[in-house]
Amino acid sequence: MTQDLVGQAVVQRPALRAALEAGKFADDHKVLYAHQPEEDVNGFTDAYLLDLAGKVDGLRSPAFDSAVHAMKYRAFVTASQNAYQRTGGTKEPDGPGTPTVVINEVRLPPQFTALMFDGDAFAGLMKGIRDEPDDWQDYEWPEVA
Repeated sequence: MTQDLVGQAVVQRPALRAALEAGKFADDHKVLYAHQPEEDVNGFTDAYLLDLAGKVDGLRSPAFDSAVHAMKYRAFVTASQNAYQRTGGTKEPDGPGTPTVVINEVRLPPQFTALMFDGDAFAGLMKGIRDEPDDWQDYEWPEVA
């Protein structure tokens, strides 16, 4: 990622976190995705993000605008990015991707991502981890479609 794109992400992600706080993450994400600047252009300025946020009903407010200008959620975003890097980040070609489950700094293997969408299977995994927190990686994985 070029420095310009890193700077773009540094501004954009805390703004998305502010949209989450306002209950408008999905709507804001959709607008941002539809209006993203060219890959090699650092186009996500505060002014542009606020302009786009104006396209989401009920998102713009003094609290939202202040959160964007002050980058209120920058520490949260940095911590999230660091957690992503600890689980493999971009060095791992298959992921970790979204969604990802990380338990005690260990990522659920990608081939079992479907478990997250099977309530019974995922509950079984969580029960196994609770009952044997040091041995959960030995869990007997059910067949995944």
